[in-house]
Amino acid sequence: MAQLIVTGDDFGLSPAVNQAIVKAHEQGLLTSASLMVSAPAASEAIALAKAHPTLAVGLHLVLCQGRSTLTPNLIPGLVDADGHFTGSATLAGLRYFFVRSLRPKLRSEIEAQLAAFHATGLVLSHLDGHLNLHLHPAVLSILLELAVQYRIRAMRLPRDDLRVTLTLDKKRLLYKLSHAFIFGALCRYASRRLAVAGVRTAERVYGLLQSGEMTEAFLLGLLPRIRGGLVEWYCHVGLPPCRELERWTPTYRHRQEFEALTSQRVMTAVAAQGLTLTSYRELLECSTSSSSIIRPPSTIR
Repeated sequence: MAQLIVTGDDFGLSPAVNQAIVKAHEQGLLTSASLMVSAPAASEAIALAKAHPTLAVGLHLVLCQGRSTLTPNLIPGLVDADGHFTGSATLAGLRYFFVRSLRPKLRSEIEAQLAAFHATGLVLSHLDGHLNLHLHPAVLSILLELAVQYRIRAMRLPRDDLRVTLTLDKKRLLYKLSHAFIFGALCRYASRRLAVAGVRTAERVYGLLQSGEMTEAFLLGLLPRIRGGLVEWYCHVGLPPCRELERWTPTYRHRQEFEALTSQRVMTAVAAQGLTLTSYRELLECSTSSSSIIRPPSTIR
């Protein structure tokens, strides 16, 4: 039997994202959200999460394209004078790997974001990263050192399926080939370390290669190709107009992704495939409890 986690990323980025995530949870398939603790609308997102206790919430670690949790004077060189990380994931990755003097500051900021999440009072469902920088070897090592203290028990490994994705959508071919290669290697490296640490991951994750294009048509084509095991979809839903979305992801189809997760056709197809909607939080709770709280397809909202 296949189990499906459906996650909305960038929770807290803006009210437009927050409202889309909550509505997709109330009216559709979305089971989880990943919170940016230092984003402009994080306070609203936290309040919404507390008002919707069935929504599982994890930490969306931000180490590029966003603001730090710590003030700039505490992490000089990691962020600019206004507390902003670089907007380039490539540049961030190179700096975190080669500039060793940044490692202690990187650890301080990662721990500050984990501490900020725990200060919300929400249960940490899982951890992932903005632009998947949580898989950077330097970042992953820090996270594993902090995993027990901050109860990191599940993490996203974007093990996407290049063959299936290209069968359904051949656009952005260079992006898909390069990301499949890079993140395939990072996932193989991380998988072994996470398994040793006892951190839960999904067998297959969709959303990396089709980022910003998780539309109804794509999901309807994807569903018959899903086999057993634990599968995660991650999406970037939003209800434009929104300045933050226009700034960071102007080409993403945020509204179409929201419409896909609330589509009756997609919800019917999920049920027809026998998929069970769940979250990392639910799975972890089930592993320590004799009673299952996984939501069956018949209760899809």
